[in-house]
Amino acid sequence: MRKTFLAFILLLTTTLVSIAQPAFIIDSLDNYITREMERWQVPGLSIAIVKDGKTVLAKGYGVKDINSKELVDAYTLFQIASNSKAFTGTAIAQLHQQKKINLDEKVKKYMPQFALYDNVSTDLCTVRDLLCHRIGLGTFQGDFLNWGSTLSRQEIIAGMGRTKPKNQFRYSYGYCNAAYITAGELIPIVTGKTWDQYIQENYFEPLNMVHTNSTYAKMLSDKNACTPHTLVKGNLTRLPLTNIDNMGPSASINSCAADMANWLIMQLDSGRFKGKEVVPFSVLKETRKSSMVVSDVNSKLFPSKHFVTYGLGWSSYDYLNKRVWEHSGGANGFVTKTEFIPEAGLGILVYTNTDANSLYDALVKQVIEAYLNAPYRNISAAYYNASLPNKLAEQKELDSLENLAKKKIQTTLPLSQFEGKYSNSVYGNMEIKAEKGILKMYLGNHPNNIGTMQHLGNNNFLCTYSDVTCGVEVLPFTIENNTVKSIHVKVADFIDYEKYEFLKQ
Repeated sequence: MRKTFLAFILLLTTTLVSIAQPAFIIDSLDNYITREMERWQVPGLSIAIVKDGKTVLAKGYGVKDINSKELVDAYTLFQIASNSKAFTGTAIAQLHQQKKINLDEKVKKYMPQFALYDNVSTDLCTVRDLLCHRIGLGTFQGDFLNWGSTLSRQEIIAGMGRTKPKNQFRYSYGYCNAAYITAGELIPIVTGKTWDQYIQENYFEPLNMVHTNSTYAKMLSDKNACTPHTLVKGNLTRLPLTNIDNMGPSASINSCAADMANWLIMQLDSGRFKGKEVVPFSVLKETRKSSMVVSDVNSKLFPSKHFVTYGLGWSSYDYLNKRVWEHSGGANGFVTKTEFIPEAGLGILVYTNTDANSLYDALVKQVIEAYLNAPYRNISAAYYNASLPNKLAEQKELDSLENLAKKKIQTTLPLSQFEGKYSNSVYGNMEIKAEKGILKMYLGNHPNNIGTMQHLGNNNFLCTYSDVTCGVEVLPFTIENNTVKSIHVKVADFIDYEKYEFLKQ
């Protein structure tokens, strides 16, 4: 029965596409996607296109898992990660409209225990500040502590108070997941319902998003869910699914192309779905207001793009004389994208089950240019060719470091001197042990991520994490008076740009 229904939907989709869609969408999209997936080594991809109030395409390509080879379809689940933020921004804006919360009220009014690093910022911080990334923390700052960790949402919120910000409060944009977790945790305070319950009842259910959920357990048990993948030295590698329930309001939604197409239809129809208001249009307009400048843009690839701003869960930019709202998402083994252009009645999303590609973004832009009648150019190829020199340089550097590590350079102190417990005021505790002549790092809040450290000389160690998305990083020890004082710990920029000093206890 389900197969018959799906066949009908596909037939309907094809009919709609053939009547009103650009030639690229009708004639070339399938070949383009298949070719570019091969270029980027993307195992599975899902795309939805919404135009003038209808889902004109919701389709899967490739496989959910490189081992099982099961095919992706329009209902296959992906971790959509930070695409979750638009749901949180919308929820808070809707509660603001209902006068249950005030976007411009101080966070401490609702959450007295809330604290940033300094008292002035703590006292000034409003709910809106949390949602538009202007609380002073740098982009991804603190995510090393939070992402994939055993910490609760409340512990993550408390961690912000121990994190010295890179920027001045409200001075510059800094993308902050912990701020969104904080905003989402205001929802149970003012409604009595958890963030997960609230978005389920107010958005998933009225938008008929029946496959969508917000928990690790449901994603893990769903038979039509993707396996995450990444590239390790150019080889496609399966990853275990990362539990990011604690990231909830910032990142934990799992969804599919068919369901999220309904979210786009609602966005493009002034808050209505199938003729019924789900979200007042005034609320949607509130989420789209530019509250923070992200950057000025001077791009050779996109010369019509001049600015990027951030509202409440949506970024915005100009593109071919149209205003675009968008958000991307990145989790271990997934990168995803959602964009819509109200002036064109157009919305597109692309989800991929590897985190090592830019096709997810390039394909969205390719579809936009087709609908806006721009001359054809292969944006995916342009992205790939632009990124290739850096990839080759990074691999060359890594090969050099690994060759150096193989020389087994003698450490300045016995390995036993490096052993012990270390602590960082933001992260907490970790332990270093010498095992079979190699140092191993055990992170307290990430029990499944072990760092294997090989000496490079000058008290620098090459750390290879068992969680491959954390990368391979050079970690320096500080030695004073022939005694180990500390180690600076870094993970891949995909997770956190910062280095964290752990003091030996």
